[in-house]
Amino acid sequence: MKKLLVTEFWGVGDLAIGSAFLKAANREYQVTLLAKPHAVELGQILWPKVKVIPVAAPWTRFRGKYRLHHWPWPTLQKTLRQIRQERPDIAVSARWDPRDHAVLFLSGAKRRIGFPRKGSQLLLSECLPHVSPDSPRTAQWNVLGKALELTIEQPTPPTRKESGRLAIIHSGAAQPVRIWPITRYASVASELRKRGWETTILCDPGQVEDWKSVKEPALCLANLTELLSYLKKADVFIGNDSGPGHLAAALGTPTFTIFGSQRPEWFLPNHLEAGWIEGKTCPYKPCFDYCRFPTPNCLLENTTREVTEKLQTWIKNFE
Repeated sequence: MKKLLVTEFWGVGDLAIGSAFLKAANREYQVTLLAKPHAVELGQILWPKVKVIPVAAPWTRFRGKYRLHHWPWPTLQKTLRQIRQERPDIAVSARWDPRDHAVLFLSGAKRRIGFPRKGSQLLLSECLPHVSPDSPRTAQWNVLGKALELTIEQPTPPTRKESGRLAIIHSGAAQPVRIWPITRYASVASELRKRGWETTILCDPGQVEDWKSVKEPALCLANLTELLSYLKKADVFIGNDSGPGHLAAALGTPTFTIFGSQRPEWFLPNHLEAGWIEGKTCPYKPCFDYCRFPTPNCLLENTTREVTEKLQTWIKNFE
């Protein structure tokens, strides 16, 4: 089997979105994935045969990414040597990021496939056509899979559990501008219980005391393995525009996402029965994680009543 190098240097949700590609690629190639350290734990559950080389790419930092003198150059050089020792036949990236393409070039792979940007076509041997700006994030992976003649499995409706009524709520996110208030999530949990749903609340470490203040028990999990074990049990998942929602979808769980600054057509979890409520109108949308206002109005103006009404309409499909 030929050796395939895949790069995905960003977050948990980004890796979850690429899971279908990684599974398909692993049937045809010996796959090595360059990704953040959390990919090691994540891969044991989602794609256990993929070899992971952990690397925290400095250009993915939320702050200070352009301070080149602070980059861990010795670590990057060591990782590059490790990549070249793998002797990949093909190296690919599903991002239009010249820094990713530089890594593909330096890997020594003769066939380097990606989406060119800002002159990075000079680093690639095969340039892929850019997808529509309104396409979901999975579209790039699908185009990349087509270039490698892979058969990527598309999401299918899950088999219904006979008496499944477990709703998982996750109230956290990597950035504060994506976090809908805990007091409102508490109201959502109360409404779900009135409808006969067992509700388990998961949260980030800094949110435990906030949940105690609204007299709701919430679990702060120690690692991704624990998170995935809860998501596997869930009949539905409710949360912010963040990684856990994409993980739930990758495991086949229907998701409901509360969006703020992002566009649902880009980042809706990859599930046929995914539901959502879009963030309110803002002249700067989509602005990703850099809000120009003191608070993310596009997210916070989604009231408890609006979210609950939309959620109740969606969840009827699973009752």
